[in-house]
Amino acid sequence: MTAYRGYRVRFVRWLAADFPVFTRFLPRGAIVVGHAKVLDGDTIEVAGIRIRLHGIDAPEMDQIFKWKGRFMGSGEMSFAAMEALVAGVKVRCHGIEWDCYGRLVAKCFSPNGVDINRRMVSSGWALAYRQYSDDYVEAERIARRYKRGMWRGTFIKPWQHRAEQAQRAREKKLGA
Repeated sequence: MTAYRGYRVRFVRWLAADFPVFTRFLPRGAIVVGHAKVLDGDTIEVAGIRIRLHGIDAPEMDQIFKWKGRFMGSGEMSFAAMEALVAGVKVRCHGIEWDCYGRLVAKCFSPNGVDINRRMVSSGWALAYRQYSDDYVEAERIARRYKRGMWRGTFIKPWQHRAEQAQRAREKKLGA
């Protein structure tokens, strides 16, 4: 079984590197292993495959939060938190499904078994994405209770921020 898994991982890496268009056809339960490149607080790239972390929503890169009267970049802080979690280690991501943007939605783990999705939420740099899963609601409750990450200040939830951005874009288009 271990030898088979090794071939499967090598095949996925080869497929992603040489034929990125075919990664869309990997099975839902695909396991992707490798060093992660952080794209934002809830999206990474492993072995050439874009992975959206299941059940969490992190602030957009242009998003801010207010803490002690100052505005801070919550998207940038979330990005940094994700980089700190995956820096220099091989992550293992267990695919759940493909989203409409062609990303593999997955639960990702560090080499010592830490659930990276849960850690992002419990550190306060991502929220439980209840629209898709209740897996990390308890982690969010703990982050809020202990005022971790964004919870130490005030912020707009990422899905609300995206909706506001889309509304502004529609208004701008109609006004142009």
